[in-house]
Amino acid sequence: MSAVIFPKIIFKTRRWMDDYSSDDMRYGDLSESQLRNDFRLTDISAHVDPWRLTTFRASPQRQSLFYSPTIIQEKITPARCASLLFDEFRQLARMFSFYGPYQHVIGEMITHMQKNSGMPFRSSSLDAALREQIMSDTSRKSSLLKINKALNAVIDWDKQIVGSSLEEAVIAQLKDTVLPKFIRLKDSINGLALVVHDTSATRITLNTLTIENNSYRGTVTFEVQDHFGLDKNDIRSKVFYQFRLFRLWFYLQRSQQFGYRPFMTNMQATVEISGMRDEKM
Repeated sequence: MSAVIFPKIIFKTRRWMDDYSSDDMRYGDLSESQLRNDFRLTDISAHVDPWRLTTFRASPQRQSLFYSPTIIQEKITPARCASLLFDEFRQLARMFSFYGPYQHVIGEMITHMQKNSGMPFRSSSLDAALREQIMSDTSRKSSLLKINKALNAVIDWDKQIVGSSLEEAVIAQLKDTVLPKFIRLKDSINGLALVVHDTSATRITLNTLTIENNSYRGTVTFEVQDHFGLDKNDIRSKVFYQFRLFRLWFYLQRSQQFGYRPFMTNMQATVEISGMRDEKM
């Protein structure tokens, strides 16, 4: 049995990292007619009409039982319009991000989109959130537990090496689990479900492994990537469409008028792993 040489990639999803060809990474590709007719984007902002580059507000006249307040419209530049839309985007995001140590991240990501570089986004807070999610999963479907099971199955304890079938064993184990993602109830109010509403690609690397005295210890690195962008199916979803936040986001990203670039969100966490020979899991 040949031994594994570390570091060793032991798992990666079918969807690859840095896939800029996916629909949610497109920007500035939809006309006004398409957005209005195909995606029903007529009510985008509560403060701005981006199609006509005007703001609107009610006049400060007295309230009346018989007359509606006059709507005052003011012409604005495209730059001012975009600025107001991003301010509204940040304000709406607070509905999904008002609790916990990660609530500030969504604001940073919206600002990153506003800068329009399209460069990947990294945050120490997101790295910490990923590590916390991995370590706090004590369920039978924990990814760490599954990796431990795979290691126990392929370690040659007499030779103190890991067999070359490790990757196959890990893939078999992880078929019955949920890879790290932010789908817990608390993630719907701490902003994580919004900033990483699903993961696009995951890669797991076994960096080191020491085997001695019928036990092993090592480190594993999880690399997780998401796309901070919306695809056509997202906005067609009743769940997403009902919220102004997503209609505004889709417009800023996909409209030919603005076309702000989506970007990759990269997260990484390295955790320790250990186990014993014939350990029951």
